[in-house]
Amino acid sequence: MKPKFVAVIVSVVLSFAGVTACTSSPAQQPDQQAAQTYLDAFSNHNVAAAAAGTSDSAAAVTALKSSLDGLGANARPTFTITSVSDRKDTTSTAHYSASWTFPGAPRPWTYDGALSMVKPADSWLVKWDPTAIFPTLAVGQHLDLVRTQPTRAPLLDAAGQPLFTEQTVIDVSLDPAKITDLPALAAALGAVLNIPAATIISTVQATPKGQAAAVTTLSQATYDQVKPQIYDLPGTQFAKRTALRGPTSTYGQPLLGQVGSPTKEVIDQSNGAIAAGDVTGTSGLQRALNNQLAGTPGFSIQAVTDANGAAGPVFAELSKPTPGTAVTLTLNRADQNAAETALATVSQPASIVVTQPSTGKVLAVANSAAADGDIALTGQYPPGSTFKIVTYTAAFTNNPALSPATLADCPGSINVNGQTVTNENSFAMGRIPLSAAFAFSCNTTAAGLGLALPDGALLKAAQSLGLGAKWTLPVDAFSGTLSPPTTPNDKAATAYGQGRTLVSPLLMAEIAGAASTGRPVAPSLTVGQQATPGDAQPATVTAYLNAIMRDVVAQPGATARDLAGLPGPVEGKTGTAEFGTANPPESHAWFAGTRGDLAFSVFVYGGGNSSSGSVPIVKTLLSNLP
Repeated sequence: MKPKFVAVIVSVVLSFAGVTACTSSPAQQPDQQAAQTYLDAFSNHNVAAAAAGTSDSAAAVTALKSSLDGLGANARPTFTITSVSDRKDTTSTAHYSASWTFPGAPRPWTYDGALSMVKPADSWLVKWDPTAIFPTLAVGQHLDLVRTQPTRAPLLDAAGQPLFTEQTVIDVSLDPAKITDLPALAAALGAVLNIPAATIISTVQATPKGQAAAVTTLSQATYDQVKPQIYDLPGTQFAKRTALRGPTSTYGQPLLGQVGSPTKEVIDQSNGAIAAGDVTGTSGLQRALNNQLAGTPGFSIQAVTDANGAAGPVFAELSKPTPGTAVTLTLNRADQNAAETALATVSQPASIVVTQPSTGKVLAVANSAAADGDIALTGQYPPGSTFKIVTYTAAFTNNPALSPATLADCPGSINVNGQTVTNENSFAMGRIPLSAAFAFSCNTTAAGLGLALPDGALLKAAQSLGLGAKWTLPVDAFSGTLSPPTTPNDKAATAYGQGRTLVSPLLMAEIAGAASTGRPVAPSLTVGQQATPGDAQPATVTAYLNAIMRDVVAQPGATARDLAGLPGPVEGKTGTAEFGTANPPESHAWFAGTRGDLAFSVFVYGGGNSSSGSVPIVKTLLSNLP
């Protein structure tokens, strides 16, 4: 019979490491020494040694272990004997002060206690009773550290609306003991869930014996759709629960991240702020901003009945839970929706970034389903001809005689120090204005401009548009690198985007925006943390860049002419960036551009020619943007 849906209930248990204990003094009397030995073993979580120092070691072992487990392996107690009273030949009372510290708790748990000491034969022992653990602990109870998690605050979009809501989800897992043909099962399940069969196989094989192998988590709607195809597959298990989720499983991912149960790595790195059983940010912004969103937990010490786990009296409240504080992101819902729509049918790894050049606000970050990680922010790729924005910036800055109208040669190929530089398919345009050479993406013209530049000019121009800037974002992002060209061949290749330069899609949106406005502004993802604009470009250079970037769309026959019918004006630069060792080489498709106070980049890994690989995505994006 198929198991019914079960709610996953995780008990909150804190685990600690390390202890501190007092050492006995040579001047102590035998009864005090026995009391100190017991307390030392207790403080070191040495249950057997502590129990051996009592009058009923069997009962003591069980009781001590239950309380130490309840308080956590990393609880750090210190016991100090303060006095001994009522000393007789075979009885006495050892008084002590106790102080327990717990990772994450703001103050220690302190109290005074007393141990009844007895001497039934030759040695002193602690008279066993639950009060030897805590003064008011009753028979049949143990101590428990209760960790109360506060209400998690939301991530908000730029309009102040939550990006995540409570939704019903289904955890899909596999019971390895019930699988008879793992490759066949992985193939069938993977085909329906769009997960590589090899990934499912490796997950099952890496799962410890006796545990279920987690496969994926589905929304209720997706589960209802695929249930007939996967429900009866051997070994499949399904558990329903509620979780914080975005509008879709891929919306804003992996930038926004996920909320769920913490991994051991997350727990270990939190220094006690996160514990097993918490609901916490596990990736992306949800994890990076977790300290602010999660708030601080409350801690209390209470008695728990051994027989049924019922809660007993609370002995101490160390702190109350403090709710988290919402974080407002710069993401604009309309822009994000448009970016998600534009990538919905793209099968290759691809990304879209939309920013606001006047403020640096990042308005949308989208990655296609095939993208491996957040390539929009952290990808490192050759820019191809989009880098001609930088080359022309350097040319106009270093040679005031140049303008968009300046005539330049655009031959099909040129020889640079024994190396042939060609245009795509070796097209030749003759002698044309620089604006046309930019619009038709003449590599040979750009190479010539690069060769005429003084050393360091390309790097300086790139930096003036934002390359290599020190960004302060809550998540990782790549601001690009440019190795200064040292030979004519390097200069030529760098000038048309096929040198050793690496950029991210976020950087290319930033470069397009800086070229259009005449000044770079570092990107920001949270409202209230906008950067101060950088140094302005000469106004003439900015005007020239706007003119040639507009021609990429407006001029008949230009590489982005298909965007001419969109409301605008749209400006930008296409790019086809070759990579790898295949013959003919593979290439990425790029577009970096602006429309009004929007800057954006579209990147398609292995997308081929930009006219067919990236420009159609730009058209869909801009058609859906406000």
